[in-house]
Amino acid sequence: MSRLALVTGASSGIGAAYAEVLAADGWDLLVVARRKDRLDQLSARLGSEHRIAVTVAEADLSRPDQLERLADRVSELPVEMLVNNAGLGEYMPFTDLPVPTLLDLVNLDVLAPVRLARAVLPGMQSRRSGAVINISSLLAFSGTWTGPFMPARAVYAAAKSFLVTFSQVLSSEVRDQGIRVQVCCPGIVRTEFHTRQGMDLSSAPRMEPEAIVHASLRDLHEGVVLSVPGLDDPSMLANLDASLGAVMGATRAAELPARYRD
Repeated sequence: MSRLALVTGASSGIGAAYAEVLAADGWDLLVVARRKDRLDQLSARLGSEHRIAVTVAEADLSRPDQLERLADRVSELPVEMLVNNAGLGEYMPFTDLPVPTLLDLVNLDVLAPVRLARAVLPGMQSRRSGAVINISSLLAFSGTWTGPFMPARAVYAAAKSFLVTFSQVLSSEVRDQGIRVQVCCPGIVRTEFHTRQGMDLSSAPRMEPEAIVHASLRDLHEGVVLSVPGLDDPSMLANLDASLGAVMGATRAAELPARYRD
């Protein structure tokens, strides 16, 4: 039986790599991006090489009307895997960020993944099978980071942080229904994402998109919700969860701590 995967931002980089790997594993694909010419080339090649069905959907998911049309369409399809990869960076100081660009960033990086997940999850629940992968970033954890290669990123980092929490909570809601949810947080990846913004990261260590996909899909198979492909010691994530849990437990009080009552 064929399996259908929906991959957004599939025209290049990490999205194209997911399409490549899933096609090689026999998945039929619905690939989405703004650049239809690239999607058509990808579709022709993958369909020929792997004898799978590839459907192309040209859409700018930062536009609410186009997002809604896609959501309505995929809600009627037996999507077995959703890869929410489409994203926008636009690194610059917050007050320099034009309002239309700010809205596009939030629409694409926050609204689109949530809306598409909402569109495909009821079908997954009825089949008691499926997976959602949300592509976030290590910058989701970068609120206090400074140093080389750190861009001005207030909205982008906050959007990626949203995806981490959204994915973790959603996973706890649907895991007992046979549905896996993962949030993948790559570091710097060798894609067009940074070069389109005029950033030269040639001197920075960068992973290949295919490596990110390999790590993500292996973690998905093993039930890992927060996938960090560049992390060699996953116990660090367990320690992070334990620390955050301790903070949550320590703040369940009816009165302010003594340090506020001096």
